[in-house]
Amino acid sequence: MKSNPSLARHSKPTWSKTAGHPTFSTWGVGSVAASLLLPLALTGCLPGPKYHTPSAPASAAPAYKESTVNFQDAPGWKVANPQDAMLKGKWWEIYNEPELNALEEQLQIDNQNIKVSFENFMEARALIREAKAQYWPTITTSPGWSRNKSSGNLGRSATANAGSTASTWAFPFDVSWTPDFFGKIRSEVREAQYGAQVSAADLENEKLVEEASLAEFYFELRGQDALQKILDDTVVADKKSLDLTQTLYDTGVDQYISVVGAIATLKAAESAALNLGVARAQYEHAIAMLIGKPATDFAMPVKPSLIPPPAIPTGVPAQLLQRRPDIAAAERLLAEDNATIGIGYGAFFPNVTLSASGGFEASAFQHWFDWPSRFWSIGPSISQTIFNGGLYRAELQQYTATYNANVATYRETVLTAFQQVEDYLAATRILSEQEIKQREAVAAEQQYLDLEMGRYQTGIDPYIDVMTAQTTLLGDQETLASLQIQESVASVELIQALGGGWDVSQLPTPEQLSVKPSKTDYVMQK
Repeated sequence: MKSNPSLARHSKPTWSKTAGHPTFSTWGVGSVAASLLLPLALTGCLPGPKYHTPSAPASAAPAYKESTVNFQDAPGWKVANPQDAMLKGKWWEIYNEPELNALEEQLQIDNQNIKVSFENFMEARALIREAKAQYWPTITTSPGWSRNKSSGNLGRSATANAGSTASTWAFPFDVSWTPDFFGKIRSEVREAQYGAQVSAADLENEKLVEEASLAEFYFELRGQDALQKILDDTVVADKKSLDLTQTLYDTGVDQYISVVGAIATLKAAESAALNLGVARAQYEHAIAMLIGKPATDFAMPVKPSLIPPPAIPTGVPAQLLQRRPDIAAAERLLAEDNATIGIGYGAFFPNVTLSASGGFEASAFQHWFDWPSRFWSIGPSISQTIFNGGLYRAELQQYTATYNANVATYRETVLTAFQQVEDYLAATRILSEQEIKQREAVAAEQQYLDLEMGRYQTGIDPYIDVMTAQTTLLGDQETLASLQIQESVASVELIQALGGGWDVSQLPTPEQLSVKPSKTDYVMQK
């Protein structure tokens, strides 16, 4: 966890750049520390190392490996040209599905996870203003009235007296200000600003995750509808086959075993058709939750629709670091960590406070605000920790270790991004090629079933051959539908891996985040 140390001076840290961050040694105190404080106060420089974006394992390849020329002639390949094109804004509109578009718009308004991330973002913006408030003096007042009676048995006189009674009317003001001579407050402001940028990127990443989940569930649900139609059509065909075998048996042309086989085939198809309702219901409920609707009150009409996914513009690998909000969040977290190190450096310097108090005080109300009733005092103070057992030096080492660990996390995030893009490019390519072959298999099996049915009706082949052909055709049709679902889902996952329609230019600047949001901002962002 990050802590916010008070100012101290038990040692003077020096640092040399090692992977961009400090190593430590300890000098004496006294005149050596003074030689450091004076230049820093005069120049107004921020303590600690200057931030530079660390190197990342970016690719200089002109195209992704899985979209190179080796695969451009593959049937069904789904990569758009030119390669440097990018998705923009509402990426889901590329599918030309009005129903999906409406659901995605609803998700932007009512998704609860997005709302949580948005409020976290607004909280992070408020923390900037909290940090900036330290630039200003603090003014307090505590008006009051008191009435006091002194004891009558005080003093050397042996004779008791009645004592005295007095009233006091006071209206004091206290002013306290800690100027940012050594950059500690500025480091805290920058830490808060970079933290808000992290939160902004996290918000965009959460939106992308929820948008992609909704699109995937939508295509899964439509896939279940398509599978349902296949099975419903199979049930109809199997009923006709049963009627035929029953007629042939009744007329003495066929044996009863064919009727039993036809009944078994029909019942198996009916059972499979019923089972599909489980998955469809779950996808429908998941969509309801994503758009903020109770599952009890939400329903989607049946629509057996499995359309090929559109060509997806992938851009070039060099753009990936600018397109993914999770990469932007990981990089801004490093900037925040660097500012935390600056706060740690600020802990070694003294805390200078300018204080003043004044106001009016009188024993009678009518003289409360008379000019002679005024009082005041003023004076600066300096606080400095002389020794704390090496606490601040250890905290600096802690902050530096946190930074270095997050550098590794940042680079891992980049590597994961490239892996995911290549994974889903391969998936869309292979699945689209497999789908074409599977269509050919379905067409051939349908032809085989038609021929076999003719042979059975003429008494050449037994009904068991028809049953075998029916089962094989149904399996091929289900496999084709499953491939189409997988291809649509893989295309959504590819878009998510590419960062959707976002790029780093949309990340708010520290200056934009420091402005207090208006009511309009709340409405627009919600």
